[in-house]
Amino acid sequence: MTTRPETMRNHWWWRPGWSVGRRFYTWHLTFEGQNDVHRLAAEYRAALAPLGDVLTPIPDRWLHLTMQGIGFVGEAKEQDVHAILDAAQDRLAAVPAFDLQIGPAVPDPEAILLHVHPDGPVRDVRNAIRDAIGNVLGEVPEKADGFTPHVSVAYSASDGPAQPVTGVFDRLEVRPAHARITSAELIVLHRDNQMYEWEAFATVPLG
Repeated sequence: MTTRPETMRNHWWWRPGWSVGRRFYTWHLTFEGQNDVHRLAAEYRAALAPLGDVLTPIPDRWLHLTMQGIGFVGEAKEQDVHAILDAAQDRLAAVPAFDLQIGPAVPDPEAILLHVHPDGPVRDVRNAIRDAIGNVLGEVPEKADGFTPHVSVAYSASDGPAQPVTGVFDRLEVRPAHARITSAELIVLHRDNQMYEWEAFATVPLG
């Protein structure tokens, strides 16, 4: 059983390197057109709506599974980004498309997380992307270990006790969602508006 947090902390503090206006090249799995994922997220948004002053719900458009960063725009060389994309296309073509079960939710000190099952195929995608990055840059940002595949449905927007948030889950029953993953997305991400928002750079199909 997952241990519930006793306190929540504001997710939106400015992490090193980040500020308003900064953009970041990174890889995500996204869920455009994944109606069952949107159904599940909507159920959680409705249940958590009374906590709008302490949680930031994530709209369907910005639901994502964080995969692997490359670097900030202006620091990462654009030719390297294109070379990584080319290398990733070759490697991801060898990773079969797959199905995921998403949910149920687990409270975290900074977010409401939906774990995914099985996580092996997600890790295969990430490993292929990391191999592509390493092939181009000679090293890979972010650690290989410590990666826990998940989809967040809300972020903590303040510091405070967790009980008002975790108590919601004592009376909530939802059916996990199904997703079909057929591609990985290279995106240009920002967090100017206390939300992870992005522009698509490229969509790379899986095999």
